[in-house]
Amino acid sequence: MTSSLRPRVLTGAATAFGLSIGMIMASGALSPASAATWPTASGSKAVTSTISVSGTKDYGMLRLYGSGDLGTGSQDEDQGPILELAPGAVVKNVIIGSPAADGIHCLGACTLQNVWWEDVGEDAATFLGSSSSNVYTVNGGGAKEASDKVFQFNGAGTLNVSNFAAQTFGTFVRSCGNCKTQYKRTINLNTIEATYKGSRIVGINTNYGDSATLKAITIVGDTSKKMIPCQKYIGNNTGAEPTTNGTGADGTYCHYASSDITYK
Repeated sequence: MTSSLRPRVLTGAATAFGLSIGMIMASGALSPASAATWPTASGSKAVTSTISVSGTKDYGMLRLYGSGDLGTGSQDEDQGPILELAPGAVVKNVIIGSPAADGIHCLGACTLQNVWWEDVGEDAATFLGSSSSNVYTVNGGGAKEASDKVFQFNGAGTLNVSNFAAQTFGTFVRSCGNCKTQYKRTINLNTIEATYKGSRIVGINTNYGDSATLKAITIVGDTSKKMIPCQKYIGNNTGAEPTTNGTGADGTYCHYASSDITYK
């Protein structure tokens, strides 16, 4: 799909909401440090086939990394994820190491709390599901080295990402530009630290009625202000590369004020 990152970790007791200076804090404000502090794993476990998760799973800051069929480290869009979450599932306190395969797939509404990606594979997480009532929540955590996207939004509904740090990526969140089935998608980003290099914070499809709201976005190291806060596209369901449709706040598709973007 058209318009992915990789981490380190603290112990399970010291989650993203209680880390040292430089971490994104639960209060909804970034600390004054120039970039997030990344955590240290409590241990590591190889994953040779996708782990299915339902209910709530707290990994206690364990690092999961791909091996065997999940260990190629490629950009293949057909490879499996490390974790596959059933609708309503919650995953907490886990590090996705390298190789990361296709990260995490949410088959419906899900919650990712304090999840870190040390070296994003194809995408860090992909959000699926056809119901417009689906709400996907990412709170805390971070991702590095996404040569393409961090979060891929293929399904319907609303994606809320808050208190998250991204370093070196193509697009932070992308509403799928060429999925066979397309939907109207709503994206809300609040308290995001994006460290250059990065090309786009969010990409949405105006022709499907997508919208993105950006609040408390901190862009680190982008002295020339090359990173685009909100890129608009004309999406399609044919598999073709979507065309661009302008950038910037417009009150309809891209919602933010200049005060919502801070450069450091």
